[in-house]
Amino acid sequence: MLEKISQAKVFGGWHQQFTHLSKVVNCSMRFAIYLPEEASSDNPVPVLYWLSGLTCTDENFMQKAAAFKAAAKLGIAIVAPDTSPRGKEVPDDADEAYDFGHGAGFYVDALQLPWKTHYQMYSYIVGELPDLIEAHFPVSKLRSISGHSMGGHGALVIGLRNSERYCSISAFSPISHPIDCPWGTKALSHYLGKDIELWKQYDAVELLKQAMARLPILVDQGEDDPFLASQLKPDLLLSAAERSGSDVKLRMQPGYDHSYFFIQSFIEDHLRFHAGFLHNQERAES
Repeated sequence: MLEKISQAKVFGGWHQQFTHLSKVVNCSMRFAIYLPEEASSDNPVPVLYWLSGLTCTDENFMQKAAAFKAAAKLGIAIVAPDTSPRGKEVPDDADEAYDFGHGAGFYVDALQLPWKTHYQMYSYIVGELPDLIEAHFPVSKLRSISGHSMGGHGALVIGLRNSERYCSISAFSPISHPIDCPWGTKALSHYLGKDIELWKQYDAVELLKQAMARLPILVDQGEDDPFLASQLKPDLLLSAAERSGSDVKLRMQPGYDHSYFFIQSFIEDHLRFHAGFLHNQERAES
C-alpha cells in the first residue's frame, strides 16, 4: 500500500513522494516520482529510473538536478528510489561509515548475514519498484535507467544484465570497476562474501568484457572529479566497451567535479538521450 507523504506542482506536472512496505527488502521504502502534465490513464508516459549515489536519498536528484523542465517538455516521468533499506531493524555499518550500510546499498542482492535480510536492492530496482510504479501511476512499460556514482554503477549493471527491460542506459561519474576500487571492494566483500567471481556480476567492466552491450550507453565524467583515478576508472569501462564492440559514449568534461553542479550542467543531454529511445520504441509499438 502506497502512502503519499508530499507533493508539489512543477512545470505543469507533479513531484510526489511515497512510502510503501517492500516485500523484497523487508522494510518501509521511500521513492519520489515526477509525472509530466500530459501523463494520464489514456496517455501513459515512459519512465526514466534514476539511481543516486552514496549517502543520498530520493531527494538529492529531485531537488538538485534541475531535471523537471526538460522532463516536462520531453514527456517522460522520472522515478528516484532511495539508495538502501533503512530503519532501526536494518543493520548499518558499526562505525556509521558513509560508504557502507544505510545509504550505500550498492544495488546488489546481499548474500551474507546480517545484510541479506534487507539489502536486496538489485531485485527491488529491477522488479518490485517498476511493478509498483506501473500498477499505480499513468506510465507505460517503456523504461530507461540512469544514475550517479554508486547509482551510475547500479544503472550500468542493471541495464547490462536486463537489456530486455530498458531502452537505454546512462551514468554520471559511475563506479565502473567496483571489484578494483576501495568503495567497491568494501561493499562487495561485506554484501557478497570473498568469492570475487560473485562480485563480477555487479561490475560493469567485467560484464562488458563478457558480452557486447545490447543497449546504447552514455557516460559523462568530470575531469576534475577527485574520485576519478582511485574509485571511478572510466578508462577501463571504455576499453572493455571497445573490445566488446559495445555502443558506449564516454564524454570527459573539463573542469567538472563529482557534484550536482556537474549533473545539472548535462542532465538535459541525458534526458534527451533517453527520450529519443523511449519515444522511438513507443512509436514502434503503436
